[in-house]
Amino acid sequence: MTTLELIRKRRSVRTFDGSLIPSEITEKIMEYAEAAANPYDIPITWKLLDSKKDGLSCPVIVGTDVYIGGKMQKVPHAEEAFGYSFEKIVLFAQSLDVGTTWIGGTMDRGAFERAMDLKEGEFMPCVSPLGYPAKKMSVRETMMRKGIRADSRMEFGELFFRDHFGAPLAEDDAGRIRDALEAVRLSPSAVNKQPWRVVLRDNKAHFYRYRSRLTGGSSWDVQKVDMGIALCHFELVAGESGVDVSFEIEDPMPGTDRDMQYIATFVIDE
Repeated sequence: MTTLELIRKRRSVRTFDGSLIPSEITEKIMEYAEAAANPYDIPITWKLLDSKKDGLSCPVIVGTDVYIGGKMQKVPHAEEAFGYSFEKIVLFAQSLDVGTTWIGGTMDRGAFERAMDLKEGEFMPCVSPLGYPAKKMSVRETMMRKGIRADSRMEFGELFFRDHFGAPLAEDDAGRIRDALEAVRLSPSAVNKQPWRVVLRDNKAHFYRYRSRLTGGSSWDVQKVDMGIALCHFELVAGESGVDVSFEIEDPMPGTDRDMQYIATFVIDE
């Protein structure tokens, strides 16, 4: 299954069937996690957690006690790096038919941070449960998904632009990176805010975050984590589409729009 197919298939899972994940599967996930690099080269420490042994609680999760969490130093671009690497792990878990969901707020954060053994200068942006999806969602999960319109996404021309933000990009004009941009469009985000915007100029795809009041914590920004997810989707699917891209940070339009925050750029090999 291709990455784009995994992206299309995956959904956030909050209701699990209660069966245990075989140890060989969790070992595969942790081995993959340790190798899940990011374009910022920021190291992340991953850990499997057990809600019963570690005294954890997350009221929106039913049917599993297993979680994976990551911690890292509070450095520039840490949130984007985390989002990029964690999404790779999430997609790998999906390839093994293991369900996940990004959790940043609806949990006993103090208990999770203690279980992760956070040190001074470190933070833990998000965790995810791991388990096999139940055949039927709980009423709470159904209502949550309905409340944030979890299965809806903005239109192509609302997210992607040619040269500047005033020129929406038609899907038929996206060329070789059409699938990569579609993968960005389908990315999950906190309460489905979909903050990513991409401007294509010359042979470069410039990623911006559309600012909103949603942040995530006093010292970190959940929408920058979301941007890391979008960057991950773009690079993985571009590569599978035969398009070579390289990563750089250089804002081509500084001060263009105060509502847009520049994040990063992919140079597209012609």
